[in-house]
Amino acid sequence: MKVELRINGVSRTAEVEPRNTLLDTLRENFLLNGAHAGCEHGVCGACTVLLDGEPARSCLMFAVQADGYEITTIEGLSPAPGELSVIQDAFCETHGLQCGYCTPGMILAAHALLQRTDEPTRGDIVEAISGNICRCTGYGQIIEAVQFAADRLRKANTPRTHHNTSHHGRGEHDAQAEGVLEAAETDEPVAEAR
Repeated sequence: MKVELRINGVSRTAEVEPRNTLLDTLRENFLLNGAHAGCEHGVCGACTVLLDGEPARSCLMFAVQADGYEITTIEGLSPAPGELSVIQDAFCETHGLQCGYCTPGMILAAHALLQRTDEPTRGDIVEAISGNICRCTGYGQIIEAVQFAADRLRKANTPRTHHNTSHHGRGEHDAQAEGVLEAAETDEPVAEAR
């Protein structure tokens, strides 16, 4: 049967059997291998994708059920080929990953959280990632990564005050004077645990 899915902002079609899961379709038909097959029972979160911005288990959903949703995979978070999103970079900076198997699901869960709030509490972060099992890190550095990403995003989106606005004429814009990269340069280095 033919399915048309909107994945990472692009409409894509594939011939699938009605019993094919969204996870299998993403991996086998579209070669989007960032969603991992873990428990295949919806427990571990390794297969997490975003459906209309909310985390969902792609191993529990048939591909035909995903019609009409905006599907975001880990591949869809990067701003450009070869670049990392703020959250992906924060996971690298804080060593919020080890084997990496759970990392795409963790990052997508964190992304969904940071789309809802720019100042998540530790409890918010724990709740957001609670459906994702990590067997390596002990979660401490994952929580730190999400806090670090939230801080970077807040710094990048803080409006700059204009002391003298008389020089602004028509055609000027209110673009941020400081972007994400500049905000990242002002971050304190992360102290590694010994």
